[in-house]
Amino acid sequence: MTPAKAMGAAANARTTAARAGLQRGWIEFRQTMTSGQDLWSVMFFPVVTLVVMFLLRHNTVPGTGFSLGSQALPGILGMNVVLNGMMMLALSLTMDREDGTLLRAKATPKGMTGYLVGKVTSRAATAVIGLLVPLVPAAFLFGGLDLGRASAWVTLVWVVALGLVAVLPFGAILGSLFGSAQGVGFVTFPMMVLMGISGVFYPISGFPEWLQWVGQAFPLYWLALGLRSAMLPEAMAVAEIGESWRHLETAAMLGLWAVAGFLLAPLVLRRMARRQSGSVVEEQRRKAMQQRTT
Repeated sequence: MTPAKAMGAAANARTTAARAGLQRGWIEFRQTMTSGQDLWSVMFFPVVTLVVMFLLRHNTVPGTGFSLGSQALPGILGMNVVLNGMMMLALSLTMDREDGTLLRAKATPKGMTGYLVGKVTSRAATAVIGLLVPLVPAAFLFGGLDLGRASAWVTLVWVVALGLVAVLPFGAILGSLFGSAQGVGFVTFPMMVLMGISGVFYPISGFPEWLQWVGQAFPLYWLALGLRSAMLPEAMAVAEIGESWRHLETAAMLGLWAVAGFLLAPLVLRRMARRQSGSVVEEQRRKAMQQRTT
């Protein structure tokens, strides 16, 4: 076979694997949407936090008369995107390592490509649903939201799309680094801390300057900022750093995280896949059973 034909065959194999991955992702997404337990896991966090913010709706953002609950709503939805996207992808990957699903994908030609495309597709779709479903009642429960503009929905689309591209690769990285689903649980506390310093519940401009810089280093802050720019009135930019929505900086920072993720994720995944074998899967399954029975 000539080099040109070999390259063409490889490209066709990747295309076929990607198409199979998209079909797999759609099937997994439909299963999630028809499972009461899975739907509850998707909606639990936004439901609880929306209730809390609704109870705080009479509190106002310092220096304004705007409801603190309405101001925090976009950040809560952004956090839900991260949880349903990045964290659930990490959890799915570790569970598939334990039950041998990942090993079977590895044994299939271009199976890892199809597997990852499917996981990213299903988690991205679930994250979008996890954002849109609570947004509908929130539009009626929280006053002051400015969703009647076409530009608001355009901003919402590009911010969510870029945010997913920025965080999903790190879900695959986390799932590769931890050997069990229980291990991923240890990330929960750091995520709660990150939520606090990223301005999800309170404007980051009210924090000490050094903490503002820390919060701005992570994609959650920029995802939440972009969602606030889409959902809140223009006048609310006064509560932000620089009294601006900083769309250019938002796109740049989320883009940098996306590039970093797509450079690192393949390296980590290939290393993890090389370590997968029947004996490794059996040992992981044995440890998982011990943890569940203790």
